[in-house]
Parts: sequence; C-alpha cells; structure tokens
Amino acid sequence: MLSLRFFKPSDEQSLVRYLNNPVTVRYLSPKVPFPYTAADAQWWINTGSREGITRAIILDGVLIGCIGARPGTFEYCRSAEVGYWLAEEYWGQGITGRALDLLIAEVAATTEMVRLEAVVFEQNTRSARVLEKAGFEFEGMRRKAIYKDGELFDARLFGKVFE
Repeated sequence: MLSLRFFKPSDEQSLVRYLNNPVTVRYLSPKVPFPYTAADAQWWINTGSREGITRAIILDGVLIGCIGARPGTFEYCRSAEVGYWLAEEYWGQGITGRALDLLIAEVAATTEMVRLEAVVFEQNTRSARVLEKAGFEFEGMRRKAIYKDGELFDARLFGKVFE
C-alpha cells in the first residue's frame, strides 16, 4: 500500500542510502548535498522537511522517496512548486505518479492553492511523463536555467491549475 507521511528519525538510514546513489540524485537540485551524510538526513528530518507540504513516500511501511509542494510568496502565494524523488529500485512501477496524485489531493483539500508547477531537467523524460499523466501541461522551456556540477541545463516548466 502506498501512502504519504511526515518524516521521522527512523528514516535517517534510508535517506543516507538512497541519496548517495548518483542515479537517484542525478536530476535533483544541488540543494540536496552529495555525498549525503547522516547529519544531512537529521537536518532534513528535523528542519528541511517541515517547510511547505513535504512528505515521505511510503510503500508497505517502507520509506522509498520524498514528495512535496513548496508554496510561493507574495504575488505567488496561491501557487506551489512540486518536487519529488524516488529510490532507483522503485522506478518504473507507477509509484511516483500515484504519490503525486495523493499530494495533489492533499494540496487541493487543505490549502488555497490554485496552481502547482514543476521544473524538470530537459533530459529527465521520466519525470516529464509523470507530470503529464497527473494532468500537468508543458508550459515552456527555460534555457540554461539550471546550474549543477559545473554544467548548465535547460529546464522544462509544467503547470497544473485547479478548476
């Protein structure tokens, strides 16, 4: 069974293991440290994951990823940026899409958000497909918008407006 929950101290080891996999973190923001330490996991559990609507992705009681929506500020206060990652061994099973559906339902039911958006590396076709299946529309390409590991990457912008 798939569910979302808050992060807890017992998630530390799993976070360290998953986020030290270069394949898992390839298209994540450089905000996620690499290598990823126990101290990084503790900060995330106690501080970082408390911002916005941030949830652990749980499959049959086991932490396998993270998903969240970070609300905008000022004129963007009715919009939120969506982000997620899933441990590599769980890819290709439709889990991220199901977790995204759960997050969208929570955001719609508990906030005044009218728009969700997500930015993905142009090369990250799997993530783009997850967003499209969840009803996000491609809104444009942001040229050389992402800087990671000394390289510039184009970014795809996707948006979903609640009707």
